[in-house]
Amino acid sequence: MPWHATRLYNPQVQTAARILSTFAAGLRHEAIPALDRERARACLVDTVGVCLLGSRLPWGRAVADYAHQYGGHGTSRMVGVAGAVSAPLAALANGVFAHGFELDSLRKPGAGVHPGAALVPVALALGEETGCNGATLVTAIVAGCEVMFRIGAASKHSSERLGFHAPGLTGPFGAAVTAARILNLDAATLTQALGIAGSLCGGLLAFAQADNGAMVKRLHLGRAAESGILAARLAQRGFEGPDTILEGGFGFLATYCAEADPALLVAGLGERFETRNLCIKRYPCHVTAHTPLVAIEMLRRQHAFGADDVTAVVVRASTKVVSHHADPAPADTMAAQYSVPWCVAVALRDDPMDPQAYGARGLADARLRALCRAVRCEALPAPAGGWTSEVELTLSDGRVLTRMQDDFPGTPTQPLDEEALMMKFRRCAAAYARTDELLDQLMRIDSLSDVRMLALA
Repeated sequence: MPWHATRLYNPQVQTAARILSTFAAGLRHEAIPALDRERARACLVDTVGVCLLGSRLPWGRAVADYAHQYGGHGTSRMVGVAGAVSAPLAALANGVFAHGFELDSLRKPGAGVHPGAALVPVALALGEETGCNGATLVTAIVAGCEVMFRIGAASKHSSERLGFHAPGLTGPFGAAVTAARILNLDAATLTQALGIAGSLCGGLLAFAQADNGAMVKRLHLGRAAESGILAARLAQRGFEGPDTILEGGFGFLATYCAEADPALLVAGLGERFETRNLCIKRYPCHVTAHTPLVAIEMLRRQHAFGADDVTAVVVRASTKVVSHHADPAPADTMAAQYSVPWCVAVALRDDPMDPQAYGARGLADARLRALCRAVRCEALPAPAGGWTSEVELTLSDGRVLTRMQDDFPGTPTQPLDEEALMMKFRRCAAAYARTDELLDQLMRIDSLSDVRMLALA
């Protein structure tokens, strides 16, 4: 135990960080319910697949070049990229890759968290550095989820009302827990790591209100993953952080949140696992567009119509959709993925699961742009769940079709089956030469003896 922990850590004085750290440090693989190990494994498979896509994108290549320049000849690999770099820079790059195309996992109900992009890059980077086994990696991901999801829930997802990008705030905490578990830090040291992580939060939503610079959003989760390793390694060396970082004065909830419920920080800890709230995306766009896309898919199955038959579209959803996600003329890929009107237009005229529909091909399609401008977003007249939406289509023959949707495949109530998970992985991997080998390893990760055996590059 570092000197500072011996001197300052008093287990009789309970703070949320101490309670969460005690739980996370004591979590054992065999004590995790089978369902939660399965969800963590799905998160890992999904994230690595998405990283293979992200590593090929311009922002992914830029960060990979940066990692090669400053990462030296390290121990940890970037997914799909040749060569090894230092663990922090591998985590940075893989975090950017994972968050690189709006396909990374999250939580339902929404809490401003992206578990795959914040936690998996840390587990892989330090897992390779230390040579840990797959069971340890899975345990670290579950521990990170348990802490990060509760912090997100306690924030009541209110940070974005203040202009912050919530996953960039919650991510360093979860990443620090994941790093601490790989490094086998005790509860006192982990408490200090959480205290440090609170000063590493960052990420603004300026990209959502600007005509340029949306690429920066991808960086927020990379920095969160990198920050987790920094926090854990500094705590291991005796560096201190306030253990009231979550609920205390000028702490996370007081500073970054428009409203908060501190009781949710530890609610149900050890009794129910947050991992089962993990949600995996099928569509490469912001989650607020997923229920409208499913509604359109269902309406098309029930009624015979094509995109040229649609004369008007109304999407009724949360006030956040109206304020943050209603851009009728997105200027770039990130803005398109954030725009519910664009995603609806893609669902009507293109393939909403195809990344190219949100990239250069889609943005150059004049018909898509015209249809996007025909989509109007309104607030639902009565309060509803955060992702609930109602789609109303007016057709040229006079029909008006309406469907309310509150769920989509990939949520905890409709988890993707193994076939769908592997299909998404293969689609993201594209021509990656070691796809089959890597997918097989990830699907049986709990029994893998050394993370360094993974066919990551």
